[in-house]
Amino acid sequence: MAKSRLVGDYPVIGIRPTIDGRRGAMKVRESLEAQTMNMALSAKKLFEENLRYSNGEPVKVVIADTTIGRAGETAACADKFRKAGVDITLTVTPCWCYGSETMDMDPNTIKGVWGFNGTERPGAVYLASVLASHAQKGLPAFGIYGHDVQDADETDIPDDVREKLLRFGRAAVAVATMRGKSYLQIGSICMGIAGSIVNPDFFEEYLGMRVESVDEVEIIRRMENGIYDKAEFERALAWRRENCPEGFDKNPAELQKTAEQKEEDWAFTLKMMCIIKDLYNGNPNLPAGCEEEMVGHNAIAGGFQGQRQWTDFYPNCDFPESMLNSTFDWNGPRETYVLATENDTLNGVSMLFGKLLTNTAQIFADVRTYWSPEAVKKATGYELEGVAKESKGFIHLINSGAACIDACGEVKDENGNGVMKPFWEMSEDDCKACLKATTWNAADMGYFRGGGFSSRFLTRSEMPVTMMRLNLVKGLGPVMQLVEGWTVSLPDEVSDKLWKRTDYTWPCTWFAPRLTGEGAFKSAYDVMNKWGANHGAISYGHIGADVITLCSMLRIPVCMHNVPEEKIFRPAVWNAFGMDAEGQDYRACRNFGPLYK
Repeated sequence: MAKSRLVGDYPVIGIRPTIDGRRGAMKVRESLEAQTMNMALSAKKLFEENLRYSNGEPVKVVIADTTIGRAGETAACADKFRKAGVDITLTVTPCWCYGSETMDMDPNTIKGVWGFNGTERPGAVYLASVLASHAQKGLPAFGIYGHDVQDADETDIPDDVREKLLRFGRAAVAVATMRGKSYLQIGSICMGIAGSIVNPDFFEEYLGMRVESVDEVEIIRRMENGIYDKAEFERALAWRRENCPEGFDKNPAELQKTAEQKEEDWAFTLKMMCIIKDLYNGNPNLPAGCEEEMVGHNAIAGGFQGQRQWTDFYPNCDFPESMLNSTFDWNGPRETYVLATENDTLNGVSMLFGKLLTNTAQIFADVRTYWSPEAVKKATGYELEGVAKESKGFIHLINSGAACIDACGEVKDENGNGVMKPFWEMSEDDCKACLKATTWNAADMGYFRGGGFSSRFLTRSEMPVTMMRLNLVKGLGPVMQLVEGWTVSLPDEVSDKLWKRTDYTWPCTWFAPRLTGEGAFKSAYDVMNKWGANHGAISYGHIGADVITLCSMLRIPVCMHNVPEEKIFRPAVWNAFGMDAEGQDYRACRNFGPLYK
């Protein structure tokens, strides 16, 4: 599909078909060769057909050259995988094997084991044995075992096994993709927001990433010295004029900029976007003599400080943030970037998790206001219906025009439902639908004295989404909280009245969490009341179970979620840390410690 913007290969999944090593007159091993290798081939096919890298390419999967029955074959497999760049291993078997001889003992790989549920041979016995070996050696592994007994000659993967295999694969690919990449902070701390105080130890020890820092003045230097891709800038300028209409200007007449000044702001803003892309990943098309700037910072995610030093003087970064986080720009559909407003590094990481798990655009938003059914009725006369009623109200997600415009919900599936698609599924009509739903309003001069433009749209579709946020706690470390729910489509006149209670020029999304009746999920109010920070990262789809699996790989406990218990999938050794699932998570994460420490 698209060429990777990042230095380094994408992670490879290696499949290890393990087998009973006994030969002799009864030909135990020989009788199992075909079944064992077929399991490996089935898993390979499943991964290749369903998992993609962030550039749209199918994941790469390799299989050991032979089945693995004794230590020599284990070593041969490890050698092949090392040369192939394998970061993730899945061991598969229908039978008993010699656990410590055949297991993956590489401390740097992410490990899963699938033991076939059949009566002919004890695949489940090996699974239990080798998981115990992993636990004993401090090498957490995910155990996969089907609910129903299968016939020995079956090649179909049961639905429950399929779900766990794909959850393991998605999360593992996401984790391994982050390794060796950079978080790029442009600027520093924004308005005292704790999340924008970058913690390099967290990035290095938990994510395997480095932190790169660039002062905001670097953007001005590149503008004034002409260090940007002038051909791309001209394309961007023409595309903006055709596709990004200005909305109303809410500022007092005496503070409004002239049409000429706004055109200058547009040129400035588009140069910002071009330069930020170059800072992330470099650009070979920069002017001669700019070889250093051509390289970039190998950033898989980043953030822009903006407020206040920049925005009190220069046009804001809302347009670059919004469009970089979207699935397209003047070059057409392309892989999304992750650019966090206000350099909220922890929300940026949350957005990165969502992007890597779904390959869709991410919404950055303030978790702004809880609206109770009573408050809505008082303000508008409207009685809540549907998911908003079931959630006992909803939460207003809104921020200064930095959300991806895919969040408008105007892209539809074959049934007419609002969706957010990976870039490789975005058609020209899909892009136009997002642009048609969005205006670019002059920035609020109370917030942004330097001007600029904020995206404005209303999410009009009911879409499944997951809101998440990573937080750092003194003495504890990182914790993740998440909530699955839906965007809410209110009658326009109701949205209008409520929206006007806050900033009417910013993108507006109403969110109703799925309630469980317990803990933080008794009502939408409880969700907001227990949210750990001012921002949230919102991803398309109900992906909470995937996030939990990913966090367990990174040794980040999850402190708040509404995912059904049967969907929770963590390494098998977590069961040794008590009977309460969340307590297990905390104790296991503390015991094993950060993945890269």
